[in-house]
Amino acid sequence: MKAKVEESISYIRNLIGDFNPEIAIILGSGLGELAEEFKNKTKIKTEKIPNYPQPTVEGHAGNLVFGELNDVRVLGFQGRIHFYESGEIENVIYPVLVANELGVKILIVTNAAGGLNKNFKPGDLMVIADHINFMFLNPLLIFPQNLKRMNHPAYDDRLKKIAIETGIELGISIREGIYCGVRGPNYETPAEVEMLRKIGCDAVGMSTVPEVITANFLGMRVLGISCITNYAAGISKNKLSHEEVTAVASKVKNEFSLLIKEVIKKIKQIGI
Repeated sequence: MKAKVEESISYIRNLIGDFNPEIAIILGSGLGELAEEFKNKTKIKTEKIPNYPQPTVEGHAGNLVFGELNDVRVLGFQGRIHFYESGEIENVIYPVLVANELGVKILIVTNAAGGLNKNFKPGDLMVIADHINFMFLNPLLIFPQNLKRMNHPAYDDRLKKIAIETGIELGISIREGIYCGVRGPNYETPAEVEMLRKIGCDAVGMSTVPEVITANFLGMRVLGISCITNYAAGISKNKLSHEEVTAVASKVKNEFSLLIKEVIKKIKQIGI
């Protein structure tokens, strides 16, 4: 794995030179347009990067975008890799390993998620307070030496506070809740949704958890934001579809972009 990542980094460095991103953003389904707002950007197709796994799901373009956002050097991942696409956990966490090798210290991970909390509605943005790993996968098993236990919150408390306060200031419908990660690729049954609600989950999706575990292991500080794109099965009578997910994400992309840009601005001002 290390040799593969180093080969990827060598290719990337030939294109970006000594540009060192401070913050990386993994952009979930329908949320990738934020990277188009980067200034002085360099876009690299992931299919050109040696060893880099390819996203196959609609709404995940497959680009690494380097640039500046509110005078902060950033790396945007337009597209993520879900476990169900390949069945290889190494593919899922590969973007985090690349970001780490490039010197990234803060990871903002976003996703499109189904709403379990009946007080939430499609279009809400939810700051992830914590997660429940119902993927039953742990990427740390691929690191054979020097394993560390997570002895701090998975999601950074200061970053959560900044995101929530910023959302309120901007008048955005901002929530905070527990994200449950499942393997997919099927949507949850009504019975599964009811079970997840009873154990305290506010949103459910098919990503994020492995990336966050890996980022914590590597010493990054993490902020997680879910876009609630639909009510989960049993809460809504409508048939669930990926088209609905991407459509709702597209509708809130302006609020999402504004929130992320202002959060990054505050991170720089405070000097986290």
